[in-house]
Amino acid sequence: MTDAGWRSGSGVRRVTAGVALGAVIAAGLGVHFLLPDMAATDIAGDALYAAAVYAFIILLIPRRHPLLVGAIALAWCVGIELFQLTGVPLAAGAEFPPAMLVLGTVFDPRDLLVYGATIVIVTATDAVIHRVRDHRP
Repeated sequence: MTDAGWRSGSGVRRVTAGVALGAVIAAGLGVHFLLPDMAATDIAGDALYAAAVYAFIILLIPRRHPLLVGAIALAWCVGIELFQLTGVPLAAGAEFPPAMLVLGTVFDPRDLLVYGATIVIVTATDAVIHRVRDHRP
């Protein structure tokens, strides 16, 4: 997998990722604080978290291929979910509630499915957008 095609548009990609990250964070906070706590809002929150992680990684390494960004984002999301098995995120959230927004609280296997599906969607979307942009006359 070569990153050569991704290098030329890294500035635009970084700005786009920054705007997307802001929008996703706003949507996530809205879901978390404004909607009732139910399965649908939990799934929406998980999807928005995964999308935010993907966008944040693009901010850090905008010149990398979407497959690499997606792999890193998925590894982060799975790692955080597995970290919840230790109980540390729950304890951290009890001491500092905003930590729950980044670390979560308790393990839920459904979250892994939502993260995986979301990362596939955002990775494919990123790849298509840049492929179309790179093939403009």
